[in-house]
Amino acid sequence: MEKVEDIVWKKGTSVSELVSQLGRVGFQSVELDRASEVIVKMKRDNARVFFSFTSNMVTSGLRGFFAQLIKLSMVNVIVTTVGGIEEDIMKAMGEKFLVGRFRSDDVALHEKGMNRVGNLLIPNDSYIKFEGSMKHILDKLYKKKKKYTVSDLLREIGLTLDDENSILYQAARNNVPIFCPAITDGAFGFHLFMFQQDHPDFTLDVIRDFSNLLGTSSHDEKKGIIALGGGVSKHHAILGLMIHGGADYAVYMTTAREVSGSMSAATTDEAKSWGKIKDNSDAATVNGDVSILFPLAMMKALDVLSDEGVI
Repeated sequence: MEKVEDIVWKKGTSVSELVSQLGRVGFQSVELDRASEVIVKMKRDNARVFFSFTSNMVTSGLRGFFAQLIKLSMVNVIVTTVGGIEEDIMKAMGEKFLVGRFRSDDVALHEKGMNRVGNLLIPNDSYIKFEGSMKHILDKLYKKKKKYTVSDLLREIGLTLDDENSILYQAARNNVPIFCPAITDGAFGFHLFMFQQDHPDFTLDVIRDFSNLLGTSSHDEKKGIIALGGGVSKHHAILGLMIHGGADYAVYMTTAREVSGSMSAATTDEAKSWGKIKDNSDAATVNGDVSILFPLAMMKALDVLSDEGVI
């Protein structure tokens, strides 16, 4: 059993050193260091890693970091929500989001054509330009074929992008499938609907894509999950793992609290009751802001794996 140790400042302290020190401070700091260790273990064990995240993380500056993790082969399967898809495409096409305030005059923002996500702002113009871009891309893809699964469509879109900081760009070029079961739940879904009005034979097969998700892993291989946030992206990834016997490694990070009984708040311990995570799995649940905690945990893991020559 570790002893509690006081954290002290030392000039030039690295991220890895800081996270290791936090592992002996207490409370969520301990879980943060534990999460980093689990990420290292799943990669050492050559586990197939499912990576789920919600769209607000792509709104933030985590988007380029996620793309880098794909390039470094840290994740093998992605499950996300449609907002993350459309905002990744917007940023790949040069759109810039702004840092505002949590306490804002939202009526005034609406009048200025600004949409608030926490303390981040997305201009209406970004959505207008996105609509024009998607019409052009869908026209091009429609000429290739009329029926796609969602993951196939996202791969094709990724191949049209020219931005190394794009999640879709890196996923398409590194053979990492992206699943988005709630594809209609956003602006992108509306544009798909409008496109189908003009092209009734254009079809997205969501059910077949679930089969594709199940085909990304097997019962016998080692499996891990890194779930940032919750909702449908987290549950869809876990469901795919559960059908193949559950995850051997798991890291959950969320601001939700388990007393709500929600999927977003469900801990790795609770997941064991469903068979989503194996009884003997290495797992950590970290409560807190992913925009702070995930870069710390993952950067320490990357340092360790880089020193070992794993990446």
